[in-house]
Amino acid sequence: MLKGDPFARFDVESLLRGFTERAGLLVAVSGGPDSMALLRLVARWRERDGRPPVFAATVDHRLRDDSAGEAEAVGGWSAALGVPHEVLAWESAKPLTRLQERAREERYRLLTAHAGKVGADTVLLAHHASDQAETVLLRLTRGSGVGGLAGMAAETTRGGVFLARPLLKLDKSELVELCEALGQGFFHDPSNENPRFARVRLRRLATTLAAEGLDHDALLRLARRARRVDAALATAVDFIENQISARRSERGVQVEVDLLRGAPLEILIRFLDRELSALTGARPRYDRLEAFAERLGAALAARERLAATLGGARLVLSAKGVLVASLESPRGQAKPRKEKDKEKETCRVHSVHLKVV
Repeated sequence: MLKGDPFARFDVESLLRGFTERAGLLVAVSGGPDSMALLRLVARWRERDGRPPVFAATVDHRLRDDSAGEAEAVGGWSAALGVPHEVLAWESAKPLTRLQERAREERYRLLTAHAGKVGADTVLLAHHASDQAETVLLRLTRGSGVGGLAGMAAETTRGGVFLARPLLKLDKSELVELCEALGQGFFHDPSNENPRFARVRLRRLATTLAAEGLDHDALLRLARRARRVDAALATAVDFIENQISARRSERGVQVEVDLLRGAPLEILIRFLDRELSALTGARPRYDRLEAFAERLGAALAARERLAATLGGARLVLSAKGVLVASLESPRGQAKPRKEKDKEKETCRVHSVHLKVV
């Protein structure tokens, strides 16, 4: 149990320093101890002058009978802190497969949309160090690359809204202790004990893995080192992109990729990932991306043509090292002739430097 001022050990000012100049903060509050601790920390931080407005929202996935009541209770706790609260309901039909993954996507969609509605440019998420360790372990079991082993980023963007995780250096036990010291109620999500989910099964192996050296601290250390490598590779791709020009049209891009001849496979993968994500608005499956990057590297080395589809895009490499990526037409729908002609008119397309963030 925390003694004295329960907030003293958290150095709230340092924890939330980076958010002072934001337009507004939306705290995602599920009602668990992690998010309730985050809400209390933000409410304490907000007491000083010059802070941006703070809002809270709870996503009711409607997967449990008592979820609506819990969301209502969170609304009461938020109101007691003077924080406006909204319940965001996932009302569409629930999928039969990949439930947690799709629930997460819907949660982020609802939160970012609500942030825009209330004028907040940042959504605060309560992921902590224990979540980070589990994420790294989960990705390790799935054969993730360096970027995946880096774990969750402290801040990303989605639809023009920042998704920030200020608690990544704090353990779950610290957040539970804060709630208990404050007399703050919270709920336990029964899905955290359901072996149907991979995270729960891995959590039950924690003692065995720790005995072999793969404990919480080792996983966080792996994440830190992977982030350093990931940042170095990103810098290398930035440098290469600044040397390459591209011609863009409404439905595609033409890139002279001759500079990538002989480049390491990881550089090719990252270059393609950025370009395809920018073109299609979605990241391609990593295994397919990796396979195509290998083929692209071999074709560039042999100065051969290559054609493939990947992640909703049609990719064609000429023998001269020019890669054209264009959006695929919907299945069963022929591309209108005028649109085909438009893509051939390269004279109207101006040259720009690639810089995809």
